This record gives sequence, structure tokens and C-alpha cells, in this order.
Amino acid sequence: MSERTVFCQRLQCEAEALPKPPYPGELGERIYNNISKAAWQQWMAHQTMLINEYRLTPIDPKAREFLVNEMEKFLFQGGAVKPEGYVPPSE
Repeated sequence: MSERTVFCQRLQCEAEALPKPPYPGELGERIYNNISKAAWQQWMAHQTMLINEYRLTPIDPKAREFLVNEMEKFLFQGGAVKPEGYVPPSE
């Protein structure tokens, strides 16, 4: 059985696709059809950083709206930025 691939809009290459839409609705379908598994994993790491740095509560409607907007920027527009003063953890 061969893995499904997509041309990933974020990575600009053919890559392994997600096994199912990762988000509900039209946006989830758009991600499923245009974003690779690797790019989705990058988003998940970026989202975790945003939640931690901005101390967001994902059940808060304003936080969810912010995260959806950032997700679209990150995955489709290449415009996501890190919070001002963000310092990545040292390994």
C-alpha cells in the first residue's frame, strides 16, 4: 500500500500527506489536501510555542480564533512570526 502524497504549500514539495483532516470543516479539508504531515508537525510545534508564550487557554473563543488565524498564516501564507522576545529553549 502506497502512502498518499500532496504538493505541500508550506514546504513547496511533494511530501507524505496527513492520514485524515486534522481540523474540522473547510479549513481541515484545505489542510488535508494541501499540507504535508511534516508541515503539520511544524505547525503543532509552533502552536505549542504560541500557547505557552502567550499563556493561551485553547478553550477560550478568542484564543481559538487567534490560533486559527495563526495556523492559516503559518501553513498557507508563510507569515507566522514568533512572539516578541521569544527565546527558544536550549537543548
